[in-house]
Amino acid sequence: MTPDVVAAAEIDETPAPQETPRRLAIRLAAEKAAKVAVLYPDAWVLAADTVVAVGRRVLPKAETLAEGRACLELLSGRAHRVLTGVAVAAPGGRISSRLSETRLHFKRLTKAEIDRYLESREGLGKAGGYAVQGRAGGFVVNLQGSYSGVVGLPLYETAGLLAGSGYRLP
Repeated sequence: MTPDVVAAAEIDETPAPQETPRRLAIRLAAEKAAKVAVLYPDAWVLAADTVVAVGRRVLPKAETLAEGRACLELLSGRAHRVLTGVAVAAPGGRISSRLSETRLHFKRLTKAEIDRYLESREGLGKAGGYAVQGRAGGFVVNLQGSYSGVVGLPLYETAGLLAGSGYRLP
């Protein structure tokens, strides 16, 4: 399935005071869907946002190597959650959303492993500073939940939202 249009929704992604990582992921996806749906009121609009969290702490989308290093050092040898909110705006403006929650555990990373990963630049721009579908997949000791949700679009939840909104899946 190929989208007719890919439109970026520029929104403020700053967590609200006391906002949990789960609520943040759902809110961001719904806000993105609503913003784009105004531009395409007769279309189905799909939006998603992924948040990586250790407890209530939300890790950034690593934009620099220093941010990537800080994320990987924090995730080394511990469990974390990847929360992906998905939202669908149906023609007419009704918005539905779901959350995919996946728990991952990373092996303890050596300084050399972190350095090599950062050299690849693969994790830049990614929530938590890594891309599980690439080299960081080798850091995962255990994954409970949705692999596609960690990549960024949980397929099961997305298909359910689209079908529930009246979209005919191929």
